[in-house]
Amino acid sequence: MGIRAGWKSSAAWRRGDANLGCMSVQHAFDTARAAQRTWATTPLRQRSRIFLRYHDLVLAHRDELVDLIQQETGKAKHNAFDEVMDVAITARHYAYRAKALLTPARVRGAMPVVTRTEVHRAPKGVVGVIAPWNYPLSLAVSDAVAALIAGNAVVLKPDTQTPRTAQRAHQLLVQAGLPADLFQVVEGSGRTVGQEIVKRCDFLMFTGSTATGRKLAAQAGERLIGFSAELGGKNPLLVLASADPETAARGAVDACFSNTGQLCISVERIYVDRAVAEVFLEQFVALTKRLRIGHGWGDDVGSLISAEHRSRVDAYVHDAVDKGATVLAGGEALPQLGDTFYAPTILVDVPEDADLYREEVFGPVVFVEVVDGPEVGVEKMNDTDYGLNASIWGAEDEARVVAEHVHAGTVNINEGYAAAWASMDAPMGGWKQSGVGRRHGDEGLLKYTEARTVAAQRYLPLGGVGAGGGKQVADTMALALRLGKRLLR
Repeated sequence: MGIRAGWKSSAAWRRGDANLGCMSVQHAFDTARAAQRTWATTPLRQRSRIFLRYHDLVLAHRDELVDLIQQETGKAKHNAFDEVMDVAITARHYAYRAKALLTPARVRGAMPVVTRTEVHRAPKGVVGVIAPWNYPLSLAVSDAVAALIAGNAVVLKPDTQTPRTAQRAHQLLVQAGLPADLFQVVEGSGRTVGQEIVKRCDFLMFTGSTATGRKLAAQAGERLIGFSAELGGKNPLLVLASADPETAARGAVDACFSNTGQLCISVERIYVDRAVAEVFLEQFVALTKRLRIGHGWGDDVGSLISAEHRSRVDAYVHDAVDKGATVLAGGEALPQLGDTFYAPTILVDVPEDADLYREEVFGPVVFVEVVDGPEVGVEKMNDTDYGLNASIWGAEDEARVVAEHVHAGTVNINEGYAAAWASMDAPMGGWKQSGVGRRHGDEGLLKYTEARTVAAQRYLPLGGVGAGGGKQVADTMALALRLGKRLLR
């Protein structure tokens, strides 16, 4: 395992809790709401152009953004650049897609010719976004971009550990032409600022833990406002007997250890068919031990977000080992690099009573289990309260059949997570305890709108009180329905 020193810790860059208090959050909402009234009437073409300029600005400032993200999170540079790409791609996608989604659409009316029905889309108002620390640019700004293009204002609360990335993203949006008051960034804890956002927003977007998401969903339900959330995951990877075990091993390294495992869709469980298990494990362990740890462009894995989180990850590993698990790689902190580094870790023989068997570690830790056949593998993949992401390696035709039985919002074939995530036209989100709603795809923008159906009736009334006609009208309508069954197929 290659280890590079030089950046001992990102802790010095972190800022403490900066509670704004109820009055400051109220001011942010009042300001955003006033700006939103004008923004909602701004032509869609003009709104989209702003985000195409933002696309260019984000790429032009990529080095600055990579450094800032790395300073706040400790992640490797290439993982920080992933965030820059994601935001640029999201801005471009919705800037181009917005016209098709937001222009009034004519749909089939109650009666052909005489009923003209359209679906119009109106913005929700002010969207609250509560963002996590692990992807402080991507998981904050990408959600805001879709809401803003749809005609909303946004009040964003970044995590207290990563506020400066969100602030810089706001500055670049204003530079691109977004009205400054339309996008408010408020800092503070979830208990205070987060709660104030929930009380005031017209729609809530949250990324974080399942426990917190469940509480926020209840609060949103009390207010009868829309709510979307990407929550936790205990994501599985299945290696079929038809897989090339060496290729699968390379893919598993990326799926498990990207962003130091601090990724909602990263893999923490691997089930490998006995027919290829020996070669897969040998390659997987060897590749993991060769990973370079550090913060340079040439390094593979960065640090964890904090010393506290490193201790939490280490506690999961020690609990598993104490209960009978075997460490094949890693399994230890790397204090020679700093207090936030942890070695990429592979475990086998993990018992079911180990905490990490079912709980999300959110670190560079994975366990491997040998299975006999795809049926057993799928059964184990689905044996979880979560259903965010899954990965299957093997012959594509076989893997597609297996994928139909996996209980997850996204299933990647011969890829860990990136194929589904980067397919912007496809929705992304979780089943079961992994979330509600979707980001990406048409749903990722339409969720920030209200549908308004506008139907105009011409020439013939559809009946009702005082319409008259009685039995003759009923017979005529029955005949029309029979004809419609044939004509409107």
